Amino acid sequence: MNSSRPKTKRSRALGIPLTPKCVRYFERRPYPPGVHGRGRKQTSDYKTRLLEKQRLRAQYNVSEKQLRRAFDRSARGPGRTGDTLLADLETRLDAVVLRAGFARTIYQARQFVSHRHNLVNGERVNVPSYRVRPGSVISVAERSRAMPPFREAAAGAHAPERLPDYLQADHPRLAARFVRLPERHEIPVRCDVQLVVEYYSR
Repeated sequence: MNSSRPKTKRSRALGIPLTPKCVRYFERRPYPPGVHGRGRKQTSDYKTRLLEKQRLRAQYNVSEKQLRRAFDRSARGPGRTGDTLLADLETRLDAVVLRAGFARTIYQARQFVSHRHNLVNGERVNVPSYRVRPGSVISVAERSRAMPPFREAAAGAHAPERLPDYLQADHPRLAARFVRLPERHEIPVRCDVQLVVEYYSR
């Protein structure tokens, strides 16, 4: 999903900062963009659920079709649909690259994968939506490691304060292992996933 809308405006419209750079803009203007941004707006149950779904889409940078497919897979499986949906999205290769600290944003992670900078179990993969399986090793291709963004990643510049327990990462070696499927409390997204489930179940 490539949106031409500036990410700062999109962040304000969705009510969440989508990149680290957006945080300071969002803190200065924590209301929707436009001349009526601060005015009262009518809301409804449908609009509330739609907004939550759009927030989830934006945080994973996925298209409507991709999110719908992930939801359908989750609804067919065992367990709570919302938790399964988030776990499914976390297995995307671009999401794993981001969580491991090899990219600064989900947008950068998607670009890295698309440009063939990442390997899964030693094989080059250039599909951001590729599903990573537990036990898989994700790394940066040898020829890419000298690039400035990956030198920064190797120094730990993008590493989260606490790596999720479902991942193991060796930043100097630019390698990570996807240990297992994540649980809901381990997934760092801002979303009331039950509202997303209600949106698609309507």
